[in-house]
Amino acid sequence: MTTDRKHLIRTAIETLFRDGDPEAIAHCFRDDFVDRGPGVVASSRAEWIEAVRQVPSADMKIEIRLMLEDGDHVVMLSRRWLPWAGHWIAVADVWRFEGDLVAEHVEVFQPIPEEDASAVPSGLMP
Repeated sequence: MTTDRKHLIRTAIETLFRDGDPEAIAHCFRDDFVDRGPGVVASSRAEWIEAVRQVPSADMKIEIRLMLEDGDHVVMLSRRWLPWAGHWIAVADVWRFEGDLVAEHVEVFQPIPEEDASAVPSGLMP
């Protein structure tokens, strides 16, 4: 069983945002993987792949600020550049594992005010 789930999530997210191909990381998810959105809502791995294909992930930027692992959960705080919206968002993701695979994902996000968008990147947010 994988003990460093943070590494798995970091690698998967970096691959998705670099390549923009959800198929490249689908092996990390259970067949019955559930994504509870609000960005993407899916009730299976196949449904998630189709939903994420609609998001231009490779055009986005991501800066991972913090990752914590506790039992079967990994929490990630990041900021992401949305080129189609022209602004950054602050994102909190929670990933729940069953064994070596991700079973569930939930995220919340909010826009980062423009005056905070160029803040020193040593803080958690923005």
